[in-house]
Amino acid sequence: MRQQDDVSDLRAAVIAGETALGIELGSTRIKACLVAADGTPLASGSHAWENQLEGRTWTYSLDAVEAGMRECYAQLVADVEERYGVRPTTFGALGVSAMMHGYLAFDADDALLVPFRTWRNTSTGTAAAELSELFGYNIPLRWSVAHWYQAVLDDEPHVPDVASLTTLAGYVHRRLTGRHVLGVGDASGMFPVDPETRGYDRRLLDLFDARLATRREAPKLEELLPEVLVAGQEAGRLTADGAAWLDPTGALQPGVPFCPPEGDAGTGMVATNAVVPRTGNVSAGTSIFAMVVLERPLASVHHELDLVTTPTGDLVAMVHCNNGASELSAWAGLFGEVAAALGTPAAADDVFGATLRAALDGDADGGGLLAYNYLSGEPITGLDEGRPLFVRTPDSRLTLANFMRTQVYSAFGTLALGMRVLAGEGVGIDAMFAHGGIFRTEGVAQRLLAAAIDAPVTVGRTAGEGGAWGIAVLAAFLLARGEDATTGAADVSAPAGTGHAGGLELGAYLRERVFASAELSTVDPDPADVAGFATYLERYDAGLAAERAAVAALQPRRQENS
Repeated sequence: MRQQDDVSDLRAAVIAGETALGIELGSTRIKACLVAADGTPLASGSHAWENQLEGRTWTYSLDAVEAGMRECYAQLVADVEERYGVRPTTFGALGVSAMMHGYLAFDADDALLVPFRTWRNTSTGTAAAELSELFGYNIPLRWSVAHWYQAVLDDEPHVPDVASLTTLAGYVHRRLTGRHVLGVGDASGMFPVDPETRGYDRRLLDLFDARLATRREAPKLEELLPEVLVAGQEAGRLTADGAAWLDPTGALQPGVPFCPPEGDAGTGMVATNAVVPRTGNVSAGTSIFAMVVLERPLASVHHELDLVTTPTGDLVAMVHCNNGASELSAWAGLFGEVAAALGTPAAADDVFGATLRAALDGDADGGGLLAYNYLSGEPITGLDEGRPLFVRTPDSRLTLANFMRTQVYSAFGTLALGMRVLAGEGVGIDAMFAHGGIFRTEGVAQRLLAAAIDAPVTVGRTAGEGGAWGIAVLAAFLLARGEDATTGAADVSAPAGTGHAGGLELGAYLRERVFASAELSTVDPDPADVAGFATYLERYDAGLAAERAAVAALQPRRQENS
């Protein structure tokens, strides 16, 4: 009877719009997650997609964005109807997140001027180096300002027509609300953010504009960039055109409030309750990155470390690696084909889980095997392009267990190199959380990540939900601040920081309302695994010469996709 009552209550909440919806456009999947007011997942939907290599540029078409968003939302609605017997027509709040960085340039009529250049592209070396020197601040290859300045340096024909720049999350948000805004975390991957003002760094904006003026007449950069908002501030409402764009059936009603659109790094921090100083998280997907909230600025500039922010604007050191778990998935797919050829086909998730679990039985150092998961360039190790590579010596021990352990180690290899730099800065970490699909197979990637960073790693029951759940929680946070304001408990007109003015704080909301009873599992690093990974990392570092040779020798087949 209690279960029936629960379903009835949730059905009533869906009808009344007392829910929050988050949609994240990841590298291989667009996912929607509907949550209750306390962040409990209620329903989901998804759409698989892949980037395309047009010429030598990684991109997604805006037509694919629209089709993927619609399919993902339709699946979410169908899941809600199956679970609760009702199709939602509104929500208490909505949020959009997506892959950070990259380059989306539009003219005054909001027409896209060149294909979307994703975070995966590494064609901005000259611009990134020049701006890093000018600012005394690391500007990674994938940041939007590096793409924009490189376009200027290359005198690309579209440059005079640029009227606005944004990220993928910012683009989708603008289609849904008409607002040219961005959450501070995502904005910090377009241009450096001042943690004091929670906006773009004024001194660096002036430096950029002065440098640009020596090359051409152009609008001030701030005129092109989205307005910056922090978590808890309303970022617009769903328009009639936006509702029709997302849901062509006409059932979705306009007027739903939006939280600020965020990047996948920020939603990963929320999804792991890692938004206050001395906490960090690792997010593993097509890319893999670690985020550590800083107590103070770094002493030196490091090309391995980006400085971004939490969704409330607190400074974060980010170790971003372009290559994550895609190569693992490719090998699991191959093993699935083998199983099918033997007459015992298995579901992709089952094959992935079975092969991944084999890694636990491997030698601590991977048996002398070596792998690189570089499908694209990897700035941390100085590679403009990548070649997936598996190498072994004649005396190595080639077993499934060692092979899979080596593949997992390769997913964490570049990350570990960056984390060493962070440790050298004396950055303290009290807790490291992890999320992403690779952590759904219990106890494998979690244990080996603990070995790679030599620190305890915590995974929650929502680890596999990822950023879609994180942005849904940020939408729910918008609702919570509004409810507290109604009772006189908060001032929603002020920013919501983690120790700054503004009523209900995100850190407290996550700690006390969302994660208060969360099911968490913590794995301490095993000394044997730590020693084994250290041996592997020495091999990995030394073997980068082979990876560089493969890049030089093997040129990819050009793919021209429309």
